[in-house]
Amino acid sequence: MSIHLVTDPEESSSIQKDACAANGFPRVGAVSYLNSKPLIEGLEKVLAAGNLHLNYPSRLADDLSAGRLDVALIPSVEYFNRDDYKIISDACVATHGPVLSVKLYTRVPWGEIRTLALDEGSRTSVALSRVLLAERYGVEPELFPLPMSQSTTDTDCDAILLIGDRAIHSPAEKFAAIWDLGEEWVNWTGFPFVFAMWVASTSLNSDQIEPLLCKARDNGVMNIEKIAKREAKQLELTPEAACSYLKKNLHFKMGSAERRGLELFQQLASNLNPPE
Repeated sequence: MSIHLVTDPEESSSIQKDACAANGFPRVGAVSYLNSKPLIEGLEKVLAAGNLHLNYPSRLADDLSAGRLDVALIPSVEYFNRDDYKIISDACVATHGPVLSVKLYTRVPWGEIRTLALDEGSRTSVALSRVLLAERYGVEPELFPLPMSQSTTDTDCDAILLIGDRAIHSPAEKFAAIWDLGEEWVNWTGFPFVFAMWVASTSLNSDQIEPLLCKARDNGVMNIEKIAKREAKQLELTPEAACSYLKKNLHFKMGSAERRGLELFQQLASNLNPPE
């Protein structure tokens, strides 16, 4: 499957059907992490009441697949194996270097990792971890879940993947080495990495929602200082740290370089053995 960004309302209107709710707006799912707040700034004001749902990335993907959502900001890897999905906006969560909120911690040398504890939040970060370990060290560790309620000290796995807001805060224990997965990907491939993007079923008429998503993103990027100040306290960050993270570590528009990186990630992820 090639990466196809749908931006022309006329491109597929002849084969689309209107899957929106009766009020004229689709049910939209977005990530609850700080890194996605600029993509949904003001969005709840233009959607019908109750039509914006916040959840973890992997759960949003499940809800979109099950038809409980019409549009969702889902992990990029969830898009790869679905011919009935389309990208409906150039708004995304990407990085051009260190991302801070997706980290792989190891207690042993990278080439000796045999067990990997996985944060349940995003399957894209799981796939990225597996790609980097397999391609660079020939390692295919056994995978174990790490529930959101547990910390690194609750698992004896060789390596641990943490994502989202809890990855920004360093764990209490010491590790042999740490990868910022955004930084590792960019240094290794030369391409940006796209963690999540707005996706819908190909049957959805996205004429209404696509410009709203772009407008929300543009509004969020213009108001990053405001967002950082609003969200920082509950994440135990200073407003300055939250603002720096949103401005310096994240990128919110999918251009040609991002699409090239997405295509390469799809190719490499397809080589992975299915998890047991």
